[in-house]
Amino acid sequence: MNIRQISEEEEKIRLSPYAKLSSDTKGRQKEEIKCEIRTEFQRDRDRIIHSKAFRRLKHKTQVFIAPEGDHYRTRLTHTLEVSQIARTIARALKLNEDLVEAISLAHDLGHTPFGHTGEKILNELHPNGFKHNLQSIRVVDLLEFHENRPGLNLTFEVREGIINHSGDNLSNTLEGQLVKYADRIAYINHDIDDAIRAEVISEDMLPKDCLSILGETHSKRINTLITDIIENSINQDVITMSEAIRVQMEDLRQFMFENVYFNKKAKKEDDKAEYIVEQVYNYFLTHFDKLPDNTKKIYVDISATKEDIICDYIAGMTDRFMLNTFMDLFVPKAWDRM
Repeated sequence: MNIRQISEEEEKIRLSPYAKLSSDTKGRQKEEIKCEIRTEFQRDRDRIIHSKAFRRLKHKTQVFIAPEGDHYRTRLTHTLEVSQIARTIARALKLNEDLVEAISLAHDLGHTPFGHTGEKILNELHPNGFKHNLQSIRVVDLLEFHENRPGLNLTFEVREGIINHSGDNLSNTLEGQLVKYADRIAYINHDIDDAIRAEVISEDMLPKDCLSILGETHSKRINTLITDIIENSINQDVITMSEAIRVQMEDLRQFMFENVYFNKKAKKEDDKAEYIVEQVYNYFLTHFDKLPDNTKKIYVDISATKEDIICDYIAGMTDRFMLNTFMDLFVPKAWDRM
């Protein structure tokens, strides 16, 4: 019996009956020889961490576009906070921590430059619309490469968790459901932190009813939400919260939408960001031959429209790469010939 098989047997003893066992995965789109050391979900986690798309998250907007301050969240730090929260809950509920971690680390790989502003404008520009969760699947299925082949060939459960981490859909695994909660817990609380740092809101503006129940500080609120999920989901076949805590979390989320996500001060650069994305998109629509060769070669054996390819290219950009691309395409360069 190899190390992987030992780990799989240990899962059967250690994990909850409601957990997704690594040995019970529905498998991959393309069958592979299994690793002798790592479980299938551990392999997925490693492929995600080593991907270029994961590394690019460090230069993608969370809320504040191209922040100069060192302590503002990026899409990467958000992802790590989601993973930490999800793993804490998974361990307490005896769910599959490796599956939770893989879904968490990959859930935002499809996010655009300039955060939800970039997503909004691509959704308007692309004939079939754009959603970052579906783009995340496109990244792991097509745009990233593993052993010189398109796609990371992740397991069904990780892919399904990525798709269902946002919107109204409910994941078939408790691990996927858990990541959806962890994502919301993470962004509500760290966005409060960043918004106060940016002086978009102040602490005394936060709704008192929410704070009295969830907690006065960042750490206390996260602890309250995590504890509530654990207490209400233990030995259950669904991840849930108490109604009282859920209502307060939704009220706090609504406060953030009204005072931060739609705040003119916080989003004062959004019109410029939308303009930049739109101009770059339309440029490549009429100058498709100007796309990099290494981008176009991905689609040699794959059916994709011109709009699909341009959308993939733009969605994969970091904030600064998008800004540099716009500068190269539309801003005159100084004449430097002597």
